[in-house]
Amino acid sequence: MTRPPSSAPDPGEAIESSRLDDLLIEAVFSAGAHFGIVYVLDADAGVLRMETAIGLPADVARTWARIRTNDRVPVAVSVRERRLIWAGDRVALARGFPTAALALPYHFSVAASPVCSGGDVRGGFVLGWPAGGETVLDRRRLDVIEDACARMGPLLRRASEHGRAVEPHSLPRVLDPVRAHRADPYTALRAMACLNCLPEGYCHLDGHGLVTLVTPPAAGLLAAKPSEMVGQRMCEALPWLDEPVYEDRFQAAIADRQATQFTARHPDGRQLSFQCFPSLPGIAIRIMPATTSQTGTLDAGPGVIGQHDLLHLAISLARAMTAQDVVDLVADDVMPVCDAQAMAILTWDSGRMRVVASRGYSRRGIEKFDGRPVVRAVRWARGYDEGRAAFYSDWDEFHQTYPGAVRVDDMGAWALLPLVARGRSIGTCVLAYDRPHRFGDSERAMLTALGGLVTQAFERAWLYDNKHQLAQSMQTNLLPKDLPEFPGLEVAARYVPATPGMDLGGDFYDLIRLSDTEAAAVIGDVQGHDMTAVALMGQVRTAIHTHASAGATCGEVLAHTNQLMTELAPDRFTSCLYLTLDLEDHTACLASAGHLPPLLSRPGVPTQVLDTTPGPLLGIDPDAEYATTDLHLPPGSVLTLYTDGLIEEPGCDLGEAIAALAARFAPAPGQPLRGLAESLLGPASTRQRADDTALLLLRNTPRPP
Repeated sequence: MTRPPSSAPDPGEAIESSRLDDLLIEAVFSAGAHFGIVYVLDADAGVLRMETAIGLPADVARTWARIRTNDRVPVAVSVRERRLIWAGDRVALARGFPTAALALPYHFSVAASPVCSGGDVRGGFVLGWPAGGETVLDRRRLDVIEDACARMGPLLRRASEHGRAVEPHSLPRVLDPVRAHRADPYTALRAMACLNCLPEGYCHLDGHGLVTLVTPPAAGLLAAKPSEMVGQRMCEALPWLDEPVYEDRFQAAIADRQATQFTARHPDGRQLSFQCFPSLPGIAIRIMPATTSQTGTLDAGPGVIGQHDLLHLAISLARAMTAQDVVDLVADDVMPVCDAQAMAILTWDSGRMRVVASRGYSRRGIEKFDGRPVVRAVRWARGYDEGRAAFYSDWDEFHQTYPGAVRVDDMGAWALLPLVARGRSIGTCVLAYDRPHRFGDSERAMLTALGGLVTQAFERAWLYDNKHQLAQSMQTNLLPKDLPEFPGLEVAARYVPATPGMDLGGDFYDLIRLSDTEAAAVIGDVQGHDMTAVALMGQVRTAIHTHASAGATCGEVLAHTNQLMTELAPDRFTSCLYLTLDLEDHTACLASAGHLPPLLSRPGVPTQVLDTTPGPLLGIDPDAEYATTDLHLPPGSVLTLYTDGLIEEPGCDLGEAIAALAARFAPAPGQPLRGLAESLLGPASTRQRADDTALLLLRNTPRPP
């Protein structure tokens, strides 16, 4: 559909592309779909290339821009088998297409159909609906799909006959929904005329959050030029809207299809109300002057945060995962307004003070009172009321209430906000000023309210931190500390957690002694990143170990474990690769439950990707059976087992990533496996991954006599 860069543009080609885009838009709107995609078949290369799409974020479009025809994904199967593919929910998708289910763990339904013309398949067509859609594809939607494919087929056939194939590295077009009305310009003009007559203003954002339309009344209210807004994000075009709370409202309307509303202050002082309504795709925004009841903002004067700002802070604090997150968020939003210079959160441990997070204090100052005995207040001191926020305008006031206190960094005034959760003290939030400071009534009220927000956020962070530490400890303890040793077998294993701040993972590996000359190896990945995934990982590993030790074959080990998983966690799926090694005969037997294919490196032969004929993921079908693959392993052969964290990157094709891994992996004879494992993982400084990584390398060596 596009020529190579060296060729001149073809007007006929532009017309064909435009007609294809219009057919896609018409089908998406007629079927009430959330997104739509047209793929073009490159039969020679055996791939489907995304030509045009609507309703997809750019990063998702890049990820699925190129699909091999032999991949187990809906559109590839529909093209390969020349039939409609329908997955009505996530479970149905996981049963039939485990790779797609693991890559897109969202609730949606999808229909994929081949696009044919002249007796040949020319491409594929995909429609998707959010939240699972319908469990049955009704006649109306089916008619839309059949009609769209029938009309798209001749377009793709003519493009193919004229040699207008998709460029191998061209990016797909992701369409603007405003084009849905381009065929009837009079309708569009009438609609714009109606909008322009209304006192309120209107904007439209596409599925990526980019401005596509600004009416003149909206431009007047925003005091901005439409030409400077179109094509940009709202926060880029209007920097005064560059706040997380506003971006949350836009994203909730775009991604969650929810109507949202917020009020923002224009730089000239006017309050404006923004109402966001989902459209297909993107959102329409109505902009009006805010009424008093809508603003929710107090003109509190200098040094005081308004209610709107506290709401913004509360929303931001809901995301805080650590005590330092809490301090950083409050420090960014509050300290500049209050003119405070330092902040800290203190807790108590065995009668001593602990600084769990701080901002603005010097390291020497923190060390000065971290770990000191808890300083007690003189209960009869003026203004002291245990459990309530306390304000000290200078050092004399503070020292009268806390005679044993140590002055840190020569601060001159303090606000102490007690953190009391469920009736017990869990710490204190300290705001410090570098000079004496008089606290007005409004400021005291604001800081008291702030103390409540900090308490809730810190309690969540404290609970999360403890839960996370427990889960990490549990995860670490569930992985084998030491692997058994075998004469004739060299082993290297690595587990690399996700980038700090990410959730837990369910990746696991194991090496099992079956006899003095037989070993079993396993690697897997439990769906999810939470405590449930960690616990399930331990159960899967235990089940495999038990069945393997009982003498079950490769296929039987996975089948028995699968039956257990469907009973324990029917809503969780697990990929798993299991193999046995005969160290005397130098052979191996493998079975796979939807796991990534292992790599085999034989001496003097390039590393190859093994075809393991994977069965369903564990936990889907209790009656599933798992085929086995037998291998001959000459001495010096290296088997590499891994999880997807090693190779997955946004926008990269999974098959290409696996092939690239095999191409760069060339073990030299005698090279220690530990060094090979480190080379696969890359330098420690670059191991910033969004998912955990498990890696297990096995090399059979000549057995000693």
